[in-house]
Amino acid sequence: MRALLPLLSVCRGWRVGAAARPPRRVMSLYRTEERGHPHSEDYRLFFKNVAGHYISPFHDIPLKVDSPKNLFNMVVEIPRWTNAKMEIATEEPLNPIKQDVKSGKLRFVPNLFPYKGYIWNYGAFPQTWEDPCQKDKNTDFYGDNDPVDICEIGSKVFSRGDVIQVKILGALALIDQGVTDWKIITINVNDPDAEKFHDIGDVKKFKPGYLEATVNWLRLYKIPDGKPENKFAFNGEFKNKAFALEVVNNAHECWKAMLMKKCDSGTVNCTNVCVSDSPFRCTPEEARSLVESVPTLSMSKEGNIEEERWYFLD
Repeated sequence: MRALLPLLSVCRGWRVGAAARPPRRVMSLYRTEERGHPHSEDYRLFFKNVAGHYISPFHDIPLKVDSPKNLFNMVVEIPRWTNAKMEIATEEPLNPIKQDVKSGKLRFVPNLFPYKGYIWNYGAFPQTWEDPCQKDKNTDFYGDNDPVDICEIGSKVFSRGDVIQVKILGALALIDQGVTDWKIITINVNDPDAEKFHDIGDVKKFKPGYLEATVNWLRLYKIPDGKPENKFAFNGEFKNKAFALEVVNNAHECWKAMLMKKCDSGTVNCTNVCVSDSPFRCTPEEARSLVESVPTLSMSKEGNIEEERWYFLD
């Protein structure tokens, strides 16, 4: 068993004895590598672990931090105030971050006055999956086939691809085109005010207006594209920390069933490097070959008018 410890520490994203170190050390355990250029369809952001091996941010980064404080890892897809709709590419090998494309065009969320781009650091919990074949017992709608989404409300603006530790505070159930799309409210554990936040009521107390703005933003952000307002379960009511923890843990169980081939993964690519006993596991050498097979095309950067245009809604 002793001989396996170095390998386990590399795959799980921690070093032996790391539990005694400050949480911020975890950020250094993952690196990112860009291929292509932002604002192009060929752009991909791949992840590496501390050993320099390519990994999947969806499958190979642990959901829970090795800590007694009930902390979770968050993969930052979209920094606050930015507009490009970046996401973990669930259907591609090793699931790099890419920009979403709809109707042949790169997606940018609009600036809805008075909001500039996304109003939180936005991302996903690794090792979670909202099963599209399973009805959510709370909403009675099926899952959206993605990792669980996160709205991080701390003061720092993070970078795309950062892996940070967060505290879960609450949950909001968006119903997006007839499927459940949970938004989990969190705060970076290293935020200067993190010790004030323990549950969703603390957000109302210490960041007045933020939850109302969150509902309003999510309700309206598709209107400039000619789509109707989004709907919510529970009339847009935020659920507390205990409820949110149950949502995340249930999504983790769905992910485990998928990675062990106990349910239909559909279009999701389950290739991973570190999930023991998963039939989809590959070697680090195979992972490198997968990345190197991805073409690197246009490197030219073009500005996008959608990041500058403002929308004023009645």
